[in-house]
Amino acid sequence: MTNILLVGLGGFIGSILRYLASGYVQQVTKSIDFPYGTLAVNMIGCFVIGFLAQLAEERGMFTSEARSFVFVGILGGFTTFSAFGNETLNLARDSQMMNALANVGANVILGLFAVWLGRTVSYLIWR
Repeated sequence: MTNILLVGLGGFIGSILRYLASGYVQQVTKSIDFPYGTLAVNMIGCFVIGFLAQLAEERGMFTSEARSFVFVGILGGFTTFSAFGNETLNLARDSQMMNALANVGANVILGLFAVWLGRTVSYLIWR
């Protein structure tokens, strides 16, 4: 029951952070044709999870409760790909196939790179 509450609290925090960060980036870019806010949130989240996962795996820096709170709760709420899927389908539905494909490619390729970069930076700092 404790882990469920930790995940819920973390998800609450992560979802609010996602809303604020995504909205801010989307407003700054002034784009109505491409979901830059979601892209930014996903890249930040991928980097952070890569960075922290490296610490968790190599240094044992997180208890199981902390992992539930941070990884599943906060980061899960912050980086959910449900918005990504919905926005991509909306672009395709609106006959913006190039933007839909660009959205998929950017999120997947840059996300994998960001996880790798987060792990590499973490490793280099704490080796």
